[in-house]
Amino acid sequence: MASQTSQQYAFRAQKSLGLVNGTPDYTPVAGFVAPDVPARTQAYSADGRLYAYALPTVVRIFQAEGAKLLQELPFPNIVDLSFSPRGTYISTWERPVKLEDGAQHKNLRVFSVSTGVELIAFTQKSQEGWDLQYTISESHAIRLVSSEIQVYRPSEWSKGIVDKLRVEGSTLVSLSPGLNPSIAVFVAEKKGAPASIKIFSLSALSGTPTCQKTFFKADRAQIKWNTLGTQVLLLTQTEVDNSNKSYYGETGMYLLSAAGNFDCRVTLDKEGPIHDFAWSPNSKEFGVVYGYMPAKTMLFDQRVRTLHDFGASPHNFISFNPQGRLIALAGFGNLAGKIEIIDRRTLAKVCTIDAPNTSHCEWSPDGRFLLTATLSPRLRVDNGIKIWHCTGPLVHVQLTDELYQTSWRPTPVENVAPFGNTIPPAPAPSASVLSLAAVQKPVPAKPAGAYRPPGARGLATPSIFKREDEGGPMMNGGASGSATPPRYNRSPVPGAPGYGQGHQQNGGHHYQNGGRRTVPGAPPSGTPSPGPDGQKNRKKKGKKEGGAPGEDGVEGGRQSFDAGQQQQNRGGNRERQDGKGNKDGGNGKRANGAGGIVNLPPPVVVSPPAAETDAPVTPGADGALDAVAKKARNLNKKLKAIEELKEKAKRGERLEATQLRKMEGEADIRKELAALGV
Repeated sequence: MASQTSQQYAFRAQKSLGLVNGTPDYTPVAGFVAPDVPARTQAYSADGRLYAYALPTVVRIFQAEGAKLLQELPFPNIVDLSFSPRGTYISTWERPVKLEDGAQHKNLRVFSVSTGVELIAFTQKSQEGWDLQYTISESHAIRLVSSEIQVYRPSEWSKGIVDKLRVEGSTLVSLSPGLNPSIAVFVAEKKGAPASIKIFSLSALSGTPTCQKTFFKADRAQIKWNTLGTQVLLLTQTEVDNSNKSYYGETGMYLLSAAGNFDCRVTLDKEGPIHDFAWSPNSKEFGVVYGYMPAKTMLFDQRVRTLHDFGASPHNFISFNPQGRLIALAGFGNLAGKIEIIDRRTLAKVCTIDAPNTSHCEWSPDGRFLLTATLSPRLRVDNGIKIWHCTGPLVHVQLTDELYQTSWRPTPVENVAPFGNTIPPAPAPSASVLSLAAVQKPVPAKPAGAYRPPGARGLATPSIFKREDEGGPMMNGGASGSATPPRYNRSPVPGAPGYGQGHQQNGGHHYQNGGRRTVPGAPPSGTPSPGPDGQKNRKKKGKKEGGAPGEDGVEGGRQSFDAGQQQQNRGGNRERQDGKGNKDGGNGKRANGAGGIVNLPPPVVVSPPAAETDAPVTPGADGALDAVAKKARNLNKKLKAIEELKEKAKRGERLEATQLRKMEGEADIRKELAALGV
């Protein structure tokens, strides 16, 4: 029963708010009535007994089990609220405003949950770090006010400040859990002075620090205590990276003991930022995700000795379940949203969960379920909650438009069922998962193969566009190893295969004259051009070369044809300028009744020299390769493409279904390549 009640979760959206029971039914909590207006915030108490939400005009406090209304605080404009560890007090924060009488607006208020009476109020301008920090027994409460740490006794709020500590330049303070609380104070680097962290015992604030450390490159910091409150991890960060390697600045990590017997820097073996870090609930080990993508994940003990290296993967999130048995490693934000569940005992991967667009991830109190949510305004589409079992199956789905906030109901570890030596099996999915699968449109698989224009889709691929291993024609006669026909039909280079053939076919076109193209309507290169000008040019050419005046040659025929064409153009221009019709006579002019058609003699085929016809094949040309070598080359190309896909997968890029199928065929390709014996 304890495990069942621990599965309750709360959600807050633009138009809805509610409490939902956990496994197996995931039904709304009976007796809870959602408000008519949007809520501004919600929160559970740390022990899970209480639940509260803030409306524009009132704050309501409920008993979490059964949703019984306990108190209404008639204070408007509450933006944030928080409970003390045992749920005795509730703190509220509202935006500061200027009062008419000029007095300071006390916008941070502390109320008694049982009576609803305001106990004390403070002025707190910033919402960041606005709440008071309580000891686990609620014997003391502290807050940081302009470099001064003020200590109160909640049982005697009326006495005001009972103790204080001033640390110049302090920007962050953190109170440890545990029975002997300590205070960690961080001082940022300023004007060349190094940054520092100092740890004081709460019972002896006026004394010297029990532990302190100074360092550079620290403009801001994040502090995390272990569960026992005996050690603290400090993550430092600078605003600007002086080496210009990172847009987000430089990061560093330090481990300090509250007793002062140990402190050191956590040395990381990969360059890049620290993405996330977390303590194990046993307080004896912690995990760090660091380095440029793909990031490394390392597990350290309490003396910063390496326990396990999880390798490089696209991760930027780490979280231990409350029992410390399972570890969730994930890549959110601009990464694909893959979550890997690791068994801490065996350090083996249990499963992989695909949860894209996740902006919130949280373990259930019993450590068996993982809640992922897509929240607004981080993402305004596909907002909703998904609950996964630790073995991978999806057990519940709740799609909610403009979902702002969600969280599990906290439950102390001693009040939930023990995890057991073996990982428990997954329960049956709720009706929401089955209904979603019924209405969800299947994602169409992208067609494999090369791109085809819309007009050619749905048709059989012509054999000319296929490779030889796909049934295409053998391209032994060409100098290119590609099965794709050439785009332009040019004559071959002298010395290449096929040069000098009388009739050469290339892409369906027949050429004469040794592979040269002929102009329609023009005489062949060996035919003299009509007209006296052509005769004169031919005679001059023959005399210049020392040949007979009437001897025809290839170059002479080409020149005489060009001259005849020029004369014909000039004659045609004169006729158009004179405005007359067809004329008789030579010089390239049209004859009467010719209808614009030039009567040409039949073409003469000029055979090329035998030396050019028998030119040797160029060494290394694809035409010289046999079928086995071509087959091996194509298989090696496929293997190279598969290696590139593997590199993309290591970098965290999402691959398409066709690419995944291509990677699955690697073994077959290698077998086929080995069978060739190349």
